[in-house]
This record gives sequence, C-alpha cells and structure tokens, in this order.
Amino acid sequence: MKKQPELSVVIPCYNEAKSLPELLQKCAAFMQNANMELVIVDNGSSDDTPRIIKEAKKKYPFLNPCRVDVNQGYGFGILSGLRHATGEYLCWTHADLQTDPADVQKGLELIGALPPEEQKSVFVKGSRYGRPITDVLFTVGMSFFEILLLRKTLWDINAQPTMFHSAFLERWENPPHDFSLDLYAFYLARKFKLKTLRFPVRFGERVHGVSHWNVDWKSKVKFIKRTLDFSFKLRKTL
Repeated sequence: MKKQPELSVVIPCYNEAKSLPELLQKCAAFMQNANMELVIVDNGSSDDTPRIIKEAKKKYPFLNPCRVDVNQGYGFGILSGLRHATGEYLCWTHADLQTDPADVQKGLELIGALPPEEQKSVFVKGSRYGRPITDVLFTVGMSFFEILLLRKTLWDINAQPTMFHSAFLERWENPPHDFSLDLYAFYLARKFKLKTLRFPVRFGERVHGVSHWNVDWKSKVKFIKRTLDFSFKLRKTL
C-alpha cells in the first residue's frame, strides 16, 4: 500500500511551458527523496504545457498531474489541484518562478517545530520581500482595506506558499474561482482561529512570459474591483 504523502504541493499552470522544465528540476531537487507529491495543474493551457507534463510524469515519480480542460480561473485551478491531492498537508504556490518552490520546505519545518497537538490547526504563509516599491504600496493599501473591512489581521494576502492541514479544506464552502481564493483561505484561517505562521520569501522577477493579471494599472484596477466585490460578500458573513 502506497504511503500517504506528508505534503502535496499544488502548482497551477496556465501556458507555462517555458517555465515548467526549470520548475520541475527545482522541485525534484528537494522532492526526489522526500515524502511529498507535486500536483501540477494544467489549467486549460493552449501551449505545450500538456506535452511537457506528460513526459515529466515518466521521469518524476513524485508528480501527480491534474488537468482542467477549460480554464475557469486561477482559484478554480488551485481548487482542482487541492481536491486531486492526497497529502496530509496541502499547499499551493506559483509556477512563474518568482518564488522558489523549495520555500515549501521552510513552511513544513515550521509546522514540524510545533507541539504535535497544534500541528493540525496551523496556517502557514510566506511573507514577500524584494518587490518593487509600487507593488509593495499596492499590497499595503489592499491589506489595510481588508483589515478594516473584515476585522481580521490580513497582511500580504497573496504571498506564497500557502500551507495547511487537509482537514481545513473540508471546512470550505463555495470558495471563489479567481485570485480571491488567497483572501478566502486567509480569512477563514483567521475566522477559525488557526495558528498563523509567516516566514520571509524572496520575490524576484518573472523568468518567462508575463503575468496574467499584474500587467499594468488597468489590470490592477480590474483585480481591485473583483477583490472588492468578493470582500463585501465576505463582510456579510461576519
């Protein structure tokens, strides 16, 4: 009988064919001899992503791929991966290599350092550094807004990785399918009083391609509008 992975790392990929080979190599460096699985979600890609994942499956035994036929959003891809995952602990991070996938090891070490009775009631997130000042100011402004609106301490909401015990996922109801998923998970962790642990993660330049949302101020405005709409829905649940 196959042993349950200690951690499932979910990484949604939408047209990330250029990033995938390096991403897989970076994951192999720490997963090859660890009790982890990598859930690469092909989130409806139209480039060479499906072929690369198919070939990688032959090479990397820790890879447990997941396919979404039609892209329905960043959050939908992550949720598909989380439901496909088999690990005791779950996490997600990005495929664009702006953060190091090995950061998940640090999160798992933080959990392991806790008393056993506390380990299942924990929520771990990175805390980004090395970003452009305009992005930092944007994040600070959004964080202040969410704190005032939702009455929870919610700093650097979109930082990765995001990690928690699989039992936490069972408490989610109607999670959003877009970038608001990061806010939803963080808010629920605060609401259910999970112990929140943060650790610094370097956030660098995107290696290949361009962001699918953080392109210019016009895209930021669209992001803000979607986030505000969802935030006010959350506010009604208080």
